[in-house]
Amino acid sequence: MFDPMTILVLAPHTDDGELGCGGSIAKFAAEGRKIHYAAFSLCSRSLPQGLPADTLANECKKATAILGISGVNITLFDFEVREFPKLRQEILEEMVKLSKKISPDLVFIPSSTDIHQDHGVIHTEALRAFKNSTQLGYELPWNHNQFNSTYFISLSESDIAKKIKALKAYQSQAHRNYMQQDFTRSLAKVRGVQSNTEYAEAFEVYKMIS
Repeated sequence: MFDPMTILVLAPHTDDGELGCGGSIAKFAAEGRKIHYAAFSLCSRSLPQGLPADTLANECKKATAILGISGVNITLFDFEVREFPKLRQEILEEMVKLSKKISPDLVFIPSSTDIHQDHGVIHTEALRAFKNSTQLGYELPWNHNQFNSTYFISLSESDIAKKIKALKAYQSQAHRNYMQQDFTRSLAKVRGVQSNTEYAEAFEVYKMIS
């Protein structure tokens, strides 16, 4: 049975990890597994006018704490949003450092079909940097037209509640439709029906090591 003890979540931008696998993070953290989280952009250029440049960094720290991730296991880079294709080598080098430092059993990464240019870079370079780890791609439905849901992680009401609470920490992003509580719960319910459980999150499998 696949039983990861050290887990790394790769988020192209702050909030992507919580959106894609926040319920699974909450579940694994509650089970006592060591969770690491790395976000590669603080997206200061995308903030509503008038907000401080460190707004999303602070919101990310609050959100990940709600999910149960220790602050010492949070890594925040500040690569420029929508410029990742130009920065591919630097991003890969940072991932290699993380791989050597953490040696994760499981790495959560964006989906292979994610059309956002930054997400695509994180996906591709993660496949290289973490070739000795299990790799699962998380679902962000607004960014892909197809998703090969071949792996499901069942979630409890408590897991979903923590995910929703974590997303609420992103007050600067509250206007986005995918941040709404009913969307989060509905998607988890659909994936739960597909996997014969109350709630679930779905993933693509790129490599499974057990």
